[in-house]
Amino acid sequence: MIENELLARYTTWRIGGPARYLALPADPEDVARAVAFAREHGLPWTVLGLGSNVLVKDGGFAGVVIRMGKGLDRFEMKGATAIVGAGLPIPLLARRTAETGFVGVERFIGIPGTVGGGVYMNAGCHGAEFAEVVTEATVLDQAGQVRAVSRKQIPFSYRASNLGHVVVLEAKLSLGEESPAKLKEIQTRLLRWRKAGTPFDQPCAGSTFRNPGGPRTAGMLIDECGLKGHREGGAQISALHANYFVNTGSATAGDVLRLIEHVRKTVRKRTGVELALEIKVIGT
Repeated sequence: MIENELLARYTTWRIGGPARYLALPADPEDVARAVAFAREHGLPWTVLGLGSNVLVKDGGFAGVVIRMGKGLDRFEMKGATAIVGAGLPIPLLARRTAETGFVGVERFIGIPGTVGGGVYMNAGCHGAEFAEVVTEATVLDQAGQVRAVSRKQIPFSYRASNLGHVVVLEAKLSLGEESPAKLKEIQTRLLRWRKAGTPFDQPCAGSTFRNPGGPRTAGMLIDECGLKGHREGGAQISALHANYFVNTGSATAGDVLRLIEHVRKTVRKRTGVELALEIKVIGT
């Protein structure tokens, strides 16, 4: 357990104040110990993977942050079922399954997170999402109990699993079979699109707002309002994709929050659409 560790180095935005305690578990037992420590000391706890889709406030997090990674990155194929640890990076899952001729998660190649976060937030892109392939999730609950949750018991919705305050430890994914060459071709095309259309080489968290439904995406609405390039302090709306906010080098969480509020007010006023956050804001 590391005390008062700055979380900026653990988020893709490179933004965030200190965690009172940071746990770097090497196995599920370490995760259970971190949750027990938080419970015994009356502290809140939260989970980080690769730190995408998250904004940590400048005041940090006054509790225990559990960072999933090495030791929790199992990858095993049993027939067409992938058994994957929560700490496995999603792009690595997409590559490994594609290389071995399994279809179902190849389109996730550009999601900059871990499997645990992907399942918990029902991450998706290019028309695919985790809800389509998950058959079971192994979770640790607030009481420290590990249990398997079947797909029928997981009330997935758009960008949410609705699993409650649990830690996803592992997941089983049902895949199909396809030619590795065809899957590689799909991934090459998607990566080319992502590199051309998103600020992949700048610190950002992915999509800031959820798509509101209807013909126009959040990015389209923001673009229609002429907000591309708008800046608050060191935070800026990308000129490549209006739903991506980038850290130009000195951004604080306060800058990002002001930018979010400005976009929300402008889009609401000009289009009547209320944008909802896709990113998770944590801390004080």
